Amino acid sequence: MATRGETPTRHYDDKLEAILKCAAKIFAEKGFHSTSIRDISRETGMSLAGLYYYFRTKEELLFLIQERCILTLLQRWETVNPDADARVRIRIFAENHLGFFLHNMHEMKVMAREDESLTGEFHEQMLVLKRRYVKILMDLIGEVQGRESGRVIDIRVATFSLFGMMNWIYPWYHPKRDLPLPQLIEQMLRIYFFGMLKGGVAAEPWFTAEAAERDDATFALWRNLPE
Repeated sequence: MATRGETPTRHYDDKLEAILKCAAKIFAEKGFHSTSIRDISRETGMSLAGLYYYFRTKEELLFLIQERCILTLLQRWETVNPDADARVRIRIFAENHLGFFLHNMHEMKVMAREDESLTGEFHEQMLVLKRRYVKILMDLIGEVQGRESGRVIDIRVATFSLFGMMNWIYPWYHPKRDLPLPQLIEQMLRIYFFGMLKGGVAAEPWFTAEAAERDDATFALWRNLPE
């Protein structure tokens, strides 16, 4: 029940977020198909009936997690200056993408591993959102390529090559051992644009993030929920 001064809608949203965060953690650890609703019930301390008040099926729960991630990334992109140089916007895109998922690693694993687990209407809805997100980067790469001379690289190959670099860092990246986020982004972009051999000596100011490394709260997906 909502406490005094707390609206029912806010209480519902907070409870749903707690369920989604918990479910993302279990899906990341056990896999979607190996996780049962009883597993989530035990972890959240909620009854099965209580859980089903917030979602109808386990697949809908997976959809809600993925939808929240993509919508958050799309909303964050809306704040970017559209008049900035396309190469700067690619760097900002990479910063937002990597920063968001490095601070929400369970959700990143779910997005990467369970890409084909949604079916039917859930799959179609997620496909629409993902295409919107992919198109942002594809258009940016096309804009940069259109202004540069030389051999034309297939835009689709170029786009998903960069996504591949960013999306598969979760098996190896450890914040305490590897580069901090700003340097990680710079190194990735140097390799992506100039290759391993020439990337280290390329002098391009747009590689470097304008802002200092952000704290966890900047990239928080779930509001004020305990770890």
